[in-house]
Amino acid sequence: MSIGPVEYLIVGFPGNKFTGAIVPELQKLTKSGTIRIIDLVFVMKDAQGNTSALECDAVEELAAFAALEGEVGGVISLQDIEYAAASLEPNSSAALLIWEDTWAAPFVEALRRADGVLLEGARIPHEIVVGAMEELAEEAS
Repeated sequence: MSIGPVEYLIVGFPGNKFTGAIVPELQKLTKSGTIRIIDLVFVMKDAQGNTSALECDAVEELAAFAALEGEVGGVISLQDIEYAAASLEPNSSAALLIWEDTWAAPFVEALRRADGVLLEGARIPHEIVVGAMEELAEEAS
């Protein structure tokens, strides 16, 4: 089975404010074949600190997420949910999202055929990249 790199995000929503504003962009990514959503779970922590995991159809505010294409379910474990919940402040929420970078699958297959192995990889934070690019622009001018 050919599969591209798989990534995850935990996105926090202070005040439990799920607006669905990210859904259109996720839909564009799935429809273009850039990513394939593998799993999506929402975690909420109430004002007393009690946590619960929710599916897209459990709360009206999450209904927009139900329209996303993907194979949602089963990959995110109870331990993953507990990990995300531990960092939440009371009266806040998080979305746990796992997706495949389908755009990278051909490169990954070529790497395997070449007997290459991934030694390291990481996502560079946006602020660091922007800062470095601004410094380069200043040096060039």
